[in-house]
Amino acid sequence: MITFKNWLIWVLRRATYKWPPRSASLKAAWVERGIYRCAKCKKVFPRKDVAIDHIVPVIDPKNGWVSWDVYIERLFCEEKGFQILCRKCHDKKTKKERSIGAKT
Repeated sequence: MITFKNWLIWVLRRATYKWPPRSASLKAAWVERGIYRCAKCKKVFPRKDVAIDHIVPVIDPKNGWVSWDVYIERLFCEEKGFQILCRKCHDKKTKKERSIGAKT
């Protein structure tokens, strides 16, 4: 069952796809047409194999949900708040964040 909060989170996440600093971070990692450099391992990958990652997690793994203000501020961060990661590096980061969250 979808709740209003979950629906609103989905809407806000979709809105970030058009957020100019997010696009600028992807452009900064551009190597050549359709190829981007991972900020972590420094290898190059096609667009389908990279993720645009928030350096500071939108929901802090240690503190969990704080407020809508904090969520929105972190979600719509400036260009320096994003990094381009290959799927492998992004999966590692996500796994680490989730394990921290599970402990707290």
